[in-house]
Amino acid sequence: MPTRSALVGSAVGLHARPAAIISEAVRELGAEVRIGLPGAPPVDAASALLILTLGAGPGSTVEISGADQGAVDRIATLVERDLDG
Repeated sequence: MPTRSALVGSAVGLHARPAAIISEAVRELGAEVRIGLPGAPPVDAASALLILTLGAGPGSTVEISGADQGAVDRIATLVERDLDG
């Protein structure tokens, strides 16, 4: 399963707006993508609420995984951007 690490780029971390943008992108891709903190169980990235439960702050490293490398890369790129700007 393809996995990629990414640093959270949003100044507020994976809070409401970034989580909503990421979850919407996952649903649009139609692929199963999971996101989690290293060493912790990942959550379904299609759920903004589950992303919020990670408590990932700005600069935190998260791991994105899924069956499709393109989807993993797309979501990792979103995580690395400041989505709250």
